Amino acid sequence: AKTQDGVALEIQPLKSQEGVENEEKEKKKVKVPKKEKSVLQGKLTRLAVQIGKAGLIMSAITVIILVLYFVIDTFGVQGRPWLAECTPIYIQYFVKFFIIGVTVLVVAVPEGLPLAVTISLAYSVKKMMKDNNLVRHLDACETMGNATAICSDKTGTLTMNRMTVVQAYVGDTHYRQIPDPEAILPKILDLIVNGVAINSAYTSKILPPEKEGGLPRQVGNKTECALLGFVLDLKQDYQAVRNEVPEEKLYKVYTFNSVRKSMSTVLKNGNGGFRMYSKGASEIILRKCTRILDKNGDPRVFKVKDRDEMVKKVIEPMACHGLRTICLAFRDFPADPEPDWDSENEILSDLTCIAVVGIEDPVRPEVPDAILKCQRAGITVRMVTGDNINTARAIATKCGILLPGEDFLCLEGKEFNRLIRNEKGEVEQEQLDKIWPKLRVLARSSPTDKHTLVKGIIDSTVGDQRQVVAVTGDGTNDGPALKKADVGFAMVRTGGTDVAKEASDIILTDDNFTSIVKAVMWGRNVYDSISKFLQFQLTVNVVAVIVAFTGACITQDSPLKAVQMLWVNLIMDTFASLALATEPPSESLLLRKPYGRNKPLISRTMMKNILGHAVYQLTIIFTLLFAGEKFFDIDSGRNAPLHSPPTEHYTIVFNTFVMMQLFNEINARKIHGERNVFESIYRNPIFCTVVLGTFAAQIIIVEFGGKPFSCSGLTLSQWFWCIFIGVGELLWGQLICTVPTSHLKFLKEAGHGITKEEIPEEELPEDVDEIDHAEMELRRGQILWFRGLNRIQTQIKVVNAFRSSLYEGLEKPESRSSIHNFMTHPEFILEEDEPRTPFLDGAEDDPETDGLKKRGGGSLGGSTSLNRNNNAVDSDQAEVTVPELESPLHSLETSV
Repeated sequence: AKTQDGVALEIQPLKSQEGVENEEKEKKKVKVPKKEKSVLQGKLTRLAVQIGKAGLIMSAITVIILVLYFVIDTFGVQGRPWLAECTPIYIQYFVKFFIIGVTVLVVAVPEGLPLAVTISLAYSVKKMMKDNNLVRHLDACETMGNATAICSDKTGTLTMNRMTVVQAYVGDTHYRQIPDPEAILPKILDLIVNGVAINSAYTSKILPPEKEGGLPRQVGNKTECALLGFVLDLKQDYQAVRNEVPEEKLYKVYTFNSVRKSMSTVLKNGNGGFRMYSKGASEIILRKCTRILDKNGDPRVFKVKDRDEMVKKVIEPMACHGLRTICLAFRDFPADPEPDWDSENEILSDLTCIAVVGIEDPVRPEVPDAILKCQRAGITVRMVTGDNINTARAIATKCGILLPGEDFLCLEGKEFNRLIRNEKGEVEQEQLDKIWPKLRVLARSSPTDKHTLVKGIIDSTVGDQRQVVAVTGDGTNDGPALKKADVGFAMVRTGGTDVAKEASDIILTDDNFTSIVKAVMWGRNVYDSISKFLQFQLTVNVVAVIVAFTGACITQDSPLKAVQMLWVNLIMDTFASLALATEPPSESLLLRKPYGRNKPLISRTMMKNILGHAVYQLTIIFTLLFAGEKFFDIDSGRNAPLHSPPTEHYTIVFNTFVMMQLFNEINARKIHGERNVFESIYRNPIFCTVVLGTFAAQIIIVEFGGKPFSCSGLTLSQWFWCIFIGVGELLWGQLICTVPTSHLKFLKEAGHGITKEEIPEEELPEDVDEIDHAEMELRRGQILWFRGLNRIQTQIKVVNAFRSSLYEGLEKPESRSSIHNFMTHPEFILEEDEPRTPFLDGAEDDPETDGLKKRGGGSLGGSTSLNRNNNAVDSDQAEVTVPELESPLHSLETSV
């Protein structure tokens, strides 16, 4: 495929209709779906559009009513003629009406929504850094709030990744604790020390603790560090052995890999013989052992039944305590003949078992509590590990993933695949749907199993909601699972690879499971912050729009002037988004189930609060508007002339309106019907600053705003009345809380997400990037055109090949067997005025076409070769007749 101007063009022969259809299907399968817009953004966009449309209609109606009222009243009822000298006055009235309409629109459209989302996400991301969550994609933070399943690694995430030997089987004795060095015979002790010190990477070390009283530092492979720690616990010095036998003296090393699950090192003895030390997974090494050291340190025969008994009595009990079992063994080889070191199977056999040790990777102390929080929050935690199933089950029980008496599944990778795949080896979603809801532990699993499980859970249709899955991983092979998951957590502390980091959405800088729980908390907090802001904003929207509309229709003027409305807009948009979108999360967020992807942003409880507070505010505003002058004993501000000075009456209406918004902002901190709206208010200094700052600004505007803000200074008693009415919002909020939401069935929810069924087919993403549909059609047309052209070329090649075979052994065929002459036959003659098709690949510069510039027949200089694209057998002809060059087929043939 050639790429020209960024457009990929496929040039290949046309296939049969069936072939083309199959190819189209394959293409559809291969195409990566466009990263879907975040769920929250989708809901907000839809809600904002709906509110915007409602605001536009309201503002248009307001302007129309004001204009009609004015025209009918002035020219109809009062019967005034339209005087030319009065035209500027009329225009000023119309401009005023238009400004009121625009003000209603500005107040109605929630332009603060994107700001609230951005502030909330940016604030959360910054704070999550302190919780060891480095967020790479902003929407991952919000998605985490909807998480319903977490597939976690074991080592390092649920456990401390600090391996220590806690049990040992040496000389026919099972020690439940680290044995006393004197209890082990010196010759066995010597074998253990050499076997561990020499047969491990010399980069693995135990270093002194950084702080006094701390634990020694483990550097390198953690399992080897555990064995080195075991040697130190036996009061032996592994470093002395390494100094005596440096790496250069090692005769042969069989490094550890996941296939052999063991490591062996060969040393040359002083007498010319060889000794090999081996260590590895106990079930692997014990199969290769034919002898075992007894309590006297002498090797005795180790039969299959002895091994089975040892597995039953030693290894399984260790695994059931969550221990990883490692077997240490050795073998001596004679000096002559030297063994064939390349024959690994023969070398790694006939071993003598020295000891079996049980290594513990303790569960992080905070993990069981974190997992309990997840389960309480409606999130299922699954452990996916490469460990032995007994070890995995024991660790899962300690963590609280498996609870006694509950019907949960623990599967090994092989069994998992057997249950979910058909005879052809393909994963069957139906089979997987029967397993994943109960699956809690997947042991001895490969990265492919992890990806299969994650994909299966996401694609599943079991249950009302689509599952939202978070996954942890650190290796290159975890990349596909991290990419597939809704939120991928890359762990970097234990040496996470760049591939894992690139595929992830959030990087865990401490590899701790509790950090994932904090990410869930922050994700849910983002949703709640947006909902709080919406609850506050929509209350102001409803009240401001109704006041402006009704007031304008009744009094020919908006009670809230344009500049005042814009100040209110500033309070409810910018400042409110700052105040409410920066609320810190609390543990109570984890006491409810996930919202789900289709849960509306505005719940019934929120709708109850919005409408309830709107009723209170509208009642107060209209009471003040139509009876306020009597209550305060001041002049009425209604029906004032066009350029009259600001009145106390309308200033009180404006001031009371703002005070109610300020106190309602405190009410908006709770969206689930909680009574204590002041709870933890001191934890959010931004909120306190915004509320107090707005109050101070309001005092300045009212007292010193004058004509620009249409305000007249108020007395102290008038201020107290305004504040008192504002405080009434808090008391009214308590009254609203007492009304059970369940009784208000007529209330509707709002802010639903867009379901896939609602998206028209043509709007569904066709490619990774957004493509203009006209451009898509152009591409498709180009591809079909070039395929058709190529088909003609192929047919001509076939004809030429047949014709050349007819002339074999005879004189050369006529020059019309070339593609150029072939096209001069009647069936190929085309009209001169047909449009020329542009060249591809800059074919004009092709040396073969440079000679074809003269019109008409004529020679190409005697020996010029033909266009070799047609592979004609007679391409070495001396004389060629050139056709009319204006033919579009000719130009295309030469270029393609």
